[in-house]
Amino acid sequence: MTTQVAPALGPADAPDGRHRATLRLLVVESDARASDALLRGLIRQGYAAHAVSSGAEALRAHFDADMVLLDLDLPDLDGLEVCRRIRAAANTPVIAVTARDSEFDRVLGLQAGSDDYIVKPYGFRELLARIEAVMRRVRPQPLPVQTIEHGPLHIEPAARRATLAGEPLDLTRKEFDLLVLLATKMHSVVSRQQIMAQVWEDPCSPHGRTVDTHVSTLRSKLGSNSWIVTVRGVGFRLGHA
Repeated sequence: MTTQVAPALGPADAPDGRHRATLRLLVVESDARASDALLRGLIRQGYAAHAVSSGAEALRAHFDADMVLLDLDLPDLDGLEVCRRIRAAANTPVIAVTARDSEFDRVLGLQAGSDDYIVKPYGFRELLARIEAVMRRVRPQPLPVQTIEHGPLHIEPAARRATLAGEPLDLTRKEFDLLVLLATKMHSVVSRQQIMAQVWEDPCSPHGRTVDTHVSTLRSKLGSNSWIVTVRGVGFRLGHA
């Protein structure tokens, strides 16, 4: 029987996951405790996740998913066969999540059609990074934004130019990239992890004070702390002067 888990987020979790809220993940895992823990983590990150515990259920449920996290050790069918059948029926991306850790096993998993392969035990942040990396490859990339207008703030991402009330802003490369990220997600809160992933291209490293330091200097150059609003425990969003 399919275990459906509604993506009901708490107040501290919802803003961080808004950019992921439409991504539906199917977890195929026979270990109930591992499945529940993974579902809770994914839902806290804003994904719409549900789980099944067998290969037969996975073959019925994957049509409604945007991605499948597939344990290869299932009680009824071999996970490699499940992966082959999913790949034959649809283009749904699959990440094999398994204890099979030999090079031969990895080759078999990729040959069966998985888009990525992660070995248990794994770090949850690594799994998140792999999910996002696979989705970047399979989803069409949006056209680049030409200009962004936000009150007196004017940003031209392609030209890497920003002005405030007509005056040019002297920004470092990372400060400019941070400003563009916040501006392109103007109505959302951007998490520190997402900032590390998109500005520093390193979602797995601890952010430490790096993000906060750059936010502080960017606020100073914008002339007001209210331009970047801190959402405690979550991240940042673009505000108004």
